Amino acid sequence: MTPYQLFTILRARWLTALTILLATLALATGYLLLTPREYTARAPVLVDVQANEIGGGYSPALLTSYMATQMDVARSDRVAERVLDALKADPPQALREPLVATDPEGQRRERLKALQDNLSIKPARESNIINIGWTGSTAAEAARVANLFARVYVETALELKTNPAKQESVWFDEQVAAARQKLEQAQGKLTGFQQRTGIVGEEMGDHEMARLTTLATQLAQVQAFNTDAQSRRGVQRETVADVMQSPLVNGLKADVARLEGQLQQAAATLGPRHPQMQRLEAELASTRSRLGAESRTIVTSIDTSFQAGRAREQELLAQLNAQRGRVLAVGKDRGLMSLLRQDVQVAQQAYTQVNDNAAKMRLQSVVTTTNVRPLNPAAEPSTANGPSRKQALLVAGVAGLALAFAGALLLELLNRRVRSIDDVIMATQLTVLASVPASSSAYAALPGARRRLALSHGSAT
Repeated sequence: MTPYQLFTILRARWLTALTILLATLALATGYLLLTPREYTARAPVLVDVQANEIGGGYSPALLTSYMATQMDVARSDRVAERVLDALKADPPQALREPLVATDPEGQRRERLKALQDNLSIKPARESNIINIGWTGSTAAEAARVANLFARVYVETALELKTNPAKQESVWFDEQVAAARQKLEQAQGKLTGFQQRTGIVGEEMGDHEMARLTTLATQLAQVQAFNTDAQSRRGVQRETVADVMQSPLVNGLKADVARLEGQLQQAAATLGPRHPQMQRLEAELASTRSRLGAESRTIVTSIDTSFQAGRAREQELLAQLNAQRGRVLAVGKDRGLMSLLRQDVQVAQQAYTQVNDNAAKMRLQSVVTTTNVRPLNPAAEPSTANGPSRKQALLVAGVAGLALAFAGALLLELLNRRVRSIDDVIMATQLTVLASVPASSSAYAALPGARRRLALSHGSAT
């Protein structure tokens, strides 16, 4: 179909095309007038992701999962219910629509669904920002509800972080009390054991060991002395070393020898009854008596020392055995005390660890900040959603023109007419040799149908 044919068709059916165009514009205008305008406000929220919150690393998969979790929290029923409760005093237009349910719980679910249907949670591209948007009938209403959603979401994120810490803090407080009780019991057992045994520190065991060593040394010395004394007791009195080494004994022996010499010299010239002989014999007998007495005294002293040494040896041996038992008992007590001290140390470490964890939980339970925080408050949108009315009318006009053109062509195809030489050629598949145009004003004044008929009769093929 040539452009001229299209032109003739549109010229012939301009009224139909105009009607379609006007109808399209009228429908578009009615739709714009009847459809309420909607505004969407967005409140950006920054999610400051920490390494310890996503498993200790910045894996892309873990980071994506964490951001998806935060978006699910933002659109959760928990957040929506709190927003719904906050909007009771001044509900938006979306919550004022007629409700189908009659029971309060069903009505609340319908309002909750209406509130969530207008909610949009979208992440910003290549960043840790979540845009919380809400669509309302007015710009102020959309901004108000979007800001409310952002605030409630931040509060909910803080509660999700602090509530488990509060519950764990209570549990840790109980564990701290139990650990403290165990520590007190272990310390009490150690103190009672020290009071019963008298062991305060390591110095007592060292003192007992030193005393045992001293007794063993003394016993060895006494035994050596007794052995020597016993060896001296077994020899003749005259050959005892103490007797032989005694100055008094040696002096008496010298006197005896001197007197014996004098007595022998006197006996050569004097008779036995001579007074000088009797005096020398008396002195010799006295000296010998003194020598024997002194020897017996030394031997008796040796025997007495031996007996005293044996008694001292028995005493030291008994003390050594008793001290050995004392050392063994102290060693046993020190082993038990070491175990009790280990129990105290274990209880102390457990108490310290539990107390530190409890302090951390108590600190987390009173935290007032979280890694989620509003970046900017939602501003009132200056334009409504979708194209403006001028743009919508322009689009409707273009669509109306297209529909008008299509409608005219459709009507022409349903009722095909001959409107030009091209139509004749198309209809007859013959070559047109000549055509006779209208030559008078009367022909131009004929109605359109008769003029087409005259044109068809005046054409030659």
